[in-house]
Amino acid sequence: MDKKYTIKDIAKMAGVSKGTVDRVLHNRGKVSPAALDKINEVLNVIDYQPNLIARNLKNTKVYRICVLLPDPEIDSYWLPCVNGIQEAITEFKAYSVVIETHYFNPESTKSFLNANENIIKQSPDAVLIAPFFYKETLEVLKQYDELNIIVNTFNNQIEGKSIKSFVGQDLFKSGRVAASLMNLILSDGQIAIIHIDESLKNAVHMQEKEKGFRSYFSEKNTSNFALTTLKLKHPNVETKFSTFLEENPNLKGIFITTSKAYQIASILSSLKDKKIAIIGYDLVEKNVNFLNQGLVHFLIHQNQKRQAYLGVSTLVEHFLFRKDIPETILLPIDIINVENASFYIS
Repeated sequence: MDKKYTIKDIAKMAGVSKGTVDRVLHNRGKVSPAALDKINEVLNVIDYQPNLIARNLKNTKVYRICVLLPDPEIDSYWLPCVNGIQEAITEFKAYSVVIETHYFNPESTKSFLNANENIIKQSPDAVLIAPFFYKETLEVLKQYDELNIIVNTFNNQIEGKSIKSFVGQDLFKSGRVAASLMNLILSDGQIAIIHIDESLKNAVHMQEKEKGFRSYFSEKNTSNFALTTLKLKHPNVETKFSTFLEENPNLKGIFITTSKAYQIASILSSLKDKKIAIIGYDLVEKNVNFLNQGLVHFLIHQNQKRQAYLGVSTLVEHFLFRKDIPETILLPIDIINVENASFYIS
């Protein structure tokens, strides 16, 4: 079933010349109706799938693409990205492209900079990067630009003239989606917008989500809701949040802008008298567990596997197929609850 059929194989099976098969496959030159029927019959039997990229290869240059993302062993949010990259590697393994993945410690700017130094030593043609640290990302983008290395970004959006493409979601709109979901759950009350470990990460994506969330309620023009922002940082998340709860006994809803909704849900799970609506991001295992327990009401799925795959594949197709790299690829904002979570996890 996995046999790769050559033009010679097809010609032999159809009882025609290789030249005749070549003309049919590439739609050039005249072919007799009888020969065409024989070849099409063989193509149907072997379920032939022409590879458009292979047709359009114009040279034998080997293209090198490096991917840089946080170590998934430190932050499991990034594990699906590894699967997305592997999917692209498998799809394009027959062609003249090398795809390498590099990791950095998401809690260390030094690790991030060192990883970029190692990538530059590889002299890649392109880099797909998750711009985790804002200032440091701008620094490395200058280096890539000077070396004429193409850069695609995913997950977090950042401005830079060397960036060809961004793959991810409209973070402002995802914040608005979260707000509309909260409004379905609550008719009034205090809502906390919680950023966890904002100082360690590129805070732009968190702030965009908050802007979208606040804009929704601002446009509602109602005094029924009071919005408060709370910034928490490891290792003091539990202590500071517990203090916040004591100071805000009427809290009714929580919007968490990262994949760490489970940290808040875990604290609330021990407080049986607290019924607080929680909306967060991402299908990490701990989040899904609390979703199934009813402690997390909704999760917004950012589909990081698809983000990584598209970030790589658009670069590959640019080099091999001369396709334009789209400036922006925005993925749907998927709303996950306990009823449909299993469809996304399988």
